[in-house]
Amino acid sequence: MHAQPSPVCIVFGYIAIVCTVISWLVYMITMILSLFINNPSLTLRFVVEGVLYMTIVTTLIFSALVYLVTRQGAMYRFLRHERVPRAMLDDHFSRNYDKGITVLIPSYVEQPKVVEKTIWSAALQEFPDLAVVLLIDNPPHPKNDEARAILKASRELMPKVLTELAQPGKRFTQARDEVMAILSDQMDARCSVAARCAEDYRAAARWLERKADMWPVEDHTDDFFCDQVLRGLARDLRLTEQALNDSITLQQHVDAKRILQLYERLVRIFTAKGWSFERKLYASTSREGNKAMNLNSFIGLMGHSLKRVETSDGVILRDVREGESADFVMRNSEYVLTLDADSMLLRDYCLRLVYQLEQPGNERVAVIQTPYSSYRGAPTRIERIAAATTDIQHMLHQGMTYYDATFWVGANAVIRKAALDDICVVSTEDTRTVKTYIQDRTVIEDTESSIDLGYFGWHLVNYPERLSYSSTPPDFGSLVVQRRRWANGGLLIIGKFFRIVRARRQRGDDVKLGEWALRVNYTASIAWSSFGLMFLLAYPFDQRLLSPWVVLASLPYFATMSSDLKRNGYKHSDIFRIYGFNIVLLTVNLSGTLKSIQQGMTNTKIPFARTPKVNNRTASPALYVAMPWVIIIYSSMVFYADTLSHNWGNAVFAGFNAIVTFWALIAYIGIWHSLQDMVVGLIRWLFVPIKEPQQQDGRKKTSWRDALYFGDRQMIYESRPL
Repeated sequence: MHAQPSPVCIVFGYIAIVCTVISWLVYMITMILSLFINNPSLTLRFVVEGVLYMTIVTTLIFSALVYLVTRQGAMYRFLRHERVPRAMLDDHFSRNYDKGITVLIPSYVEQPKVVEKTIWSAALQEFPDLAVVLLIDNPPHPKNDEARAILKASRELMPKVLTELAQPGKRFTQARDEVMAILSDQMDARCSVAARCAEDYRAAARWLERKADMWPVEDHTDDFFCDQVLRGLARDLRLTEQALNDSITLQQHVDAKRILQLYERLVRIFTAKGWSFERKLYASTSREGNKAMNLNSFIGLMGHSLKRVETSDGVILRDVREGESADFVMRNSEYVLTLDADSMLLRDYCLRLVYQLEQPGNERVAVIQTPYSSYRGAPTRIERIAAATTDIQHMLHQGMTYYDATFWVGANAVIRKAALDDICVVSTEDTRTVKTYIQDRTVIEDTESSIDLGYFGWHLVNYPERLSYSSTPPDFGSLVVQRRRWANGGLLIIGKFFRIVRARRQRGDDVKLGEWALRVNYTASIAWSSFGLMFLLAYPFDQRLLSPWVVLASLPYFATMSSDLKRNGYKHSDIFRIYGFNIVLLTVNLSGTLKSIQQGMTNTKIPFARTPKVNNRTASPALYVAMPWVIIIYSSMVFYADTLSHNWGNAVFAGFNAIVTFWALIAYIGIWHSLQDMVVGLIRWLFVPIKEPQQQDGRKKTSWRDALYFGDRQMIYESRPL
């Protein structure tokens, strides 16, 4: 649960918004009057500089204002949220409840122990009809021993988890049936049944505690899994056990219906179905190497009865024909839960989110989620600061729901299958028919799918509790991969959003100003903030453009973010560490933005880059570790030159950036590591990799089956000399 904000906190939020707007207005008016209207020595260069500087200031202050407004929406949601009592949840899901949920865990060469924790957090969810599917996307024919060992272990994970759950699941199912028979014959046996129920809850808690004690703890995510997933559920069960024992001591009978609900809860916790699915074993599924198409391949098969057929291209899956027996009957369900392989859910994630979906008025809610929080106890500075930005983003996503501007955050979400069917696009990929539910045109596929759902009249909601957690990159090299992916695609999506806004307006569904501002800022702010900060760092703007009003306009943003960091368990001073964090990632964000522009011009897909998860350090591209050095050296030179010319405003800004960036370089990258990565990058640039030799005629040998089935697939025009 989020702490409820005080009235003083909400009032200060409004004051911060008003101060930001007034300071920006005063700055713009004074600049226009004093520099452009009452300036007899006006030059073209100064006009261009002034317009550029005021544009940069306006976009940055707009992002700061959006932060303040979104934060205010989150405060209102936290203030109004009331947790649904356990008895209401148990009652809702016990009245002949017949809807199911399928948990999809996409995994690509993940460490088996990481995936196992994710599977356990999903399998222990309290839901009547739960199935967990591990979507293994590893190459099916590995080329080295390590990859073969990971694939083998991944395939064994689901049977291992289900085997462990079978024993307690069988015990509590049998106990429920026996208690149901007793209560149907002897209603006066409630006291003895309550005592038996307390004993069963004690046994369930002990089973979970033993599991936590036996789990090998190697890092802070293991600590979280043992304390919050396993022992957290055990503590919850212990509370019920104590309540039952208190009722017996006080000789106050528990209602028979409630006892049956408590047994149903035990059965739900320890009962789950599950299996693994590997799309790369089948020639009929998409070959696109990204998480979205891994999910799409399975979702497209849900509800189908399938036949395995051997063809010259490999094994395909097709719908059964009349008179045929099915090899696979793929489960269909009302809800789909997508869960990243390095994420974990708390015990009542499914129960509370689905309950919210099924309340009156939420019939058009397509996606409900709790934007993931970070695991506490990170061992490195960069992981801790990246975790701080994650927790701030969690709060902002909660505020977006207040303005109906929610974006799907891909780490976890409960989705109505009917909504996915609405946005499904059928296309062809070579000879395959591919169903695309989650768009993969960009590498931030969940963001684009959020826009698609809005076009069809669906809404997205963030549930105002912390019920899901995900890993944060532990070093600069892996962080580069993640943040470069996040920075890519926003400019493409914003164009689609504007088209959808026009289409919605034509059918009378206007987009409100709050939704418009938040969605535009979410998709484009990385681009304009990166370019704006680059210009401020690199170009020596005229000192007359600087003003105390710019500082006053930005102070509320930094003050409130500092307060939010403290509220989330960090330090007020982390605001400066986040500033340095953003500067060392400036080149990464610019690279992702330029990739978006390239993709828009060439109409091509950008390959999906998986965030590395290794125990040792991930090497960074030379450019990304060299640019912080460039910023430090250049800012120091600007500071020296502006100090000599008494340009104090630019001097202070340049000196501050040099100090903060140097500290961030030491803390987040390391001087020795940065030098290593630059040298390795230079060596890789000097040496050209040797390409594998092709066959003499450059063509792949065609089997007789391929020739009869496809004909000539190598009809390529060859230019020959006359």
